[in-house]
Amino acid sequence: MSTFGMRVADWSYALGWRLVPALPERVSAPLFSVAADLVARRAPAGVGRLRDNLSRVVPQAGPTELDDLTRRALRSYARYWHEAFRLPAGEAADVRARVDVTGADYLDSALAQGNGAVMTLPHTGNWDVAGVWLVGHSGSFTTVAERLEPESLYERFVAYRESLGFEVVPADGSVSFRALLRRLRENKVVCLVGDRDITGSGQAVSFFGETARFPVGPARLALSTGAALLPCGTWFTDGGWGLRIHPPVRINNRDEVGAATQAVADVFAGDIAAHPTDWHMLQTFWAADRSAEPVRGRAA
Repeated sequence: MSTFGMRVADWSYALGWRLVPALPERVSAPLFSVAADLVARRAPAGVGRLRDNLSRVVPQAGPTELDDLTRRALRSYARYWHEAFRLPAGEAADVRARVDVTGADYLDSALAQGNGAVMTLPHTGNWDVAGVWLVGHSGSFTTVAERLEPESLYERFVAYRESLGFEVVPADGSVSFRALLRRLRENKVVCLVGDRDITGSGQAVSFFGETARFPVGPARLALSTGAALLPCGTWFTDGGWGLRIHPPVRINNRDEVGAATQAVADVFAGDIAAHPTDWHMLQTFWAADRSAEPVRGRAA
């Protein structure tokens, strides 16, 4: 992206956080839905990737159903951004009251043991709302933010999540890993999005019957500190949000990191299959698609 393009992106997000909370929700929410429908009809590259990803999650879907799933998934993604722009101006207590949580006892049990908890979740529903609930339930937690350009945009996202009560450390390899280790040794909670391997060095897993790569950071952190590794699922409901904290994934030694990462992938697959249109994966995801990407690019 050009320098000008990066500045436009930064200004756009700044405008979103300033303008959207100033509008009545009955006005702003339909606007985001309309925008999602326009994107679906225009069908840019990201929509095609989303459709390809959904075809793996719902393999029985024909072309018409797949088009409908893609449109609904874009509306779900638009809802995430609409809520993200409004969250800092809202009342946290009101948000928490609309979160339907199951499995909180697994988190409570992990913290009672004194070794902290690593909560890992996919790009589904509204993970920021899950964080707002967690702050109210267990206090502030630590998460990682991917470096964005320009720096002002990265700082804007950090400020957004810090306003919700999160502690944010930059995704900086060993530096961020050590920071997360310290928090776990203080019996704190670390939350990591665990379905997208940004570095390209993740663990190969079977996901909906095909090979994909998942980050091993959650499993490695849990192994290094004895923290509980808790996969989570989030999704939208008509009146709010669903959050499910699953039982801990066992990991006892280095040889089990791969198996633990596969177990996390299996849990994610179950929740995504139940709520496919709330999985916001617009990037190339499966290994087969990554290897075909240059060919597709030349054809385009």
